Amino acid sequence: MKYLSRLFVISGVAFLISCGGEKKEEATEETTTTPEEEVVEVAKSEAVAMISSASGSTLSGEATFVDNGDGSVTFNLNVTGAAPGEHALHLHQNGDCSADDATSAGGHWNPAETDHGKRMESPAFHAGDIDNMTVAEDSTGSLSMVVKGWSVGGADSTNVVGRAVIIHALADDFTSQPSGAAGPRVGCGVVTEKM
Repeated sequence: MKYLSRLFVISGVAFLISCGGEKKEEATEETTTTPEEEVVEVAKSEAVAMISSASGSTLSGEATFVDNGDGSVTFNLNVTGAAPGEHALHLHQNGDCSADDATSAGGHWNPAETDHGKRMESPAFHAGDIDNMTVAEDSTGSLSMVVKGWSVGGADSTNVVGRAVIIHALADDFTSQPSGAAGPRVGCGVVTEKM
């Protein structure tokens, strides 16, 4: 009988020790769990161009540029007072819209000195080549796209700040040199960085 009592006590102690060990392991696991890292949002660089009329048009609007931080910029343009139809859009070299016909903006922004063409489709295109925008019968138009190779405040070869957004009277044919036979400049806005 004494033998059974001792066996029972020893078994109980062994059980308690093993349970205590498990609890200790659980506590160790809890203390070694790493907390989730905080997500830090980096402010994106942005720029804007207020579009004014040129060459006697009644066009006005706004273009925005948001640097995505991956070598691309999200470009959004909204206009009113434009003639219905297709209109070419380009970034021009100089951020100067002082001339009545916006010729003060110079030619297309073209740091690589390539031929004019359709962005991402032609073998060559200017850094300032954008696309055509459709203006509806109510004289409003818009265009949104992500443009690879642009930046807001980056290297001079990619930086849109200090350029001019030009809206042309006609569509870009993407082949005629040097500007796609897009006709007169009917809208102009200087790209400035938002602070």
